Amino acid sequence: MEKLTHPQRRDAGMAYIADEAVNEEMLQCKKILQRLNFMDRFDLDGIRETVKELFGKSEDAFVNPPFYCDYGKHIEVGKNFFANYNCTLLDVAKIKIGDNCQMAPNVAIYTAGHPVHPMSRNSAYEYGKEVSIGDNVWLGGNTVVCPGVHIGSNVVIGAGSVVTKDIPDWSIAAGNPCKVIRKITDEDMRKLFREEEIDDEAWEDILQRMR
Repeated sequence: MEKLTHPQRRDAGMAYIADEAVNEEMLQCKKILQRLNFMDRFDLDGIRETVKELFGKSEDAFVNPPFYCDYGKHIEVGKNFFANYNCTLLDVAKIKIGDNCQMAPNVAIYTAGHPVHPMSRNSAYEYGKEVSIGDNVWLGGNTVVCPGVHIGSNVVIGAGSVVTKDIPDWSIAAGNPCKVIRKITDEDMRKLFREEEIDDEAWEDILQRMR
């Protein structure tokens, strides 16, 4: 049986070493990131085009630079994706994100990991485990999503959370470690901030847009 290359081992979720072939892939990503992170901030169309070039799959995605990732091509986002300043997506394994997802500043999604025991860890072997996020998800500022986590659809993750385990659909979750606080219901539809409701003018506009 032919021996697997390290890129093949990485993509299979196995232990791998970031050898010359792996580093060459990351170098191609760094070249695109260099352009993206030093673009004229008024060139919104140029930023969108560069993000489209960077990601493995996207449709009208936008990020506010600076933005950081390892490969870019392992990131798949749906419609209307938005990432605010200083987000980091370590896409050693796939990062799959659904439609209408938003990331506040300083969000980090990590698929990369290292062995626990120092003997194994010092061997240079590492691994990646896929992260998936459903539709209509908002990740609050400074949220960290750890390797192998799956977040459902229609979820809000509170600022500063460290997500170590899966989060089900229609949940508000927060904390370190992140835990479900409660379910999102129709009673939340007009909520704006804490107990404050969306004003009548804006609410009428929202209803019109939903028709």
